[in-house]
Amino acid sequence: MCDEAVLYGFSCACVTPTNIPLAVQILKNTKIGVVMVVGFPTGVQTPETKAFETRQAVEEGVDEVDMVMNIGALKSGRDDIVEKDIAGVVNAAEGKIVKVILETALLTNEEKIRACLIAESAGAHYVKTSTAYGGLSGATVEDVKLMKATIGPDMKIKAAGGIRDLDTAYKMIEAGADKLGTSTGVQIIEELLKK
Repeated sequence: MCDEAVLYGFSCACVTPTNIPLAVQILKNTKIGVVMVVGFPTGVQTPETKAFETRQAVEEGVDEVDMVMNIGALKSGRDDIVEKDIAGVVNAAEGKIVKVILETALLTNEEKIRACLIAESAGAHYVKTSTAYGGLSGATVEDVKLMKATIGPDMKIKAAGGIRDLDTAYKMIEAGADKLGTSTGVQIIEELLKK
């Protein structure tokens, strides 16, 4: 995957925590960043656990951190826990880019809006649609548009999950996504090169 990221010029390669040192070693003389996901897949870990996981990842050389928001806390109206959770990761990331995964398939529109505002208030750099883990639906154009209408001009959007072809990638960008996450990036680029 790291070699493909270099070959196709992707911005980052997303790896599991145990693979951070290997990915950092493979990508050390390239412009490709290393990303890992904190709190994967459900985001129910404590804020302290997520902060620890983030600090360890930064020490091992990650460039960006994607964190799964505590969905249960948000749905329970515990916005204080959600904000503490995100702020802890932002602080532990020591200036590295932090993206907050909302898992939009599990949220109402009101909850998506609230989650975006909390992530922004806590200092995150991006809000991200989905992990698409466990068969959940991923990014939708409607969700990206809603997120774009909610966040301020300094925050960005990463659309992820279900982006498997060039047409879908274009639709996400047109809706307002600044970055795409996909496991089929190679196929999408090859589709683009054939045009």
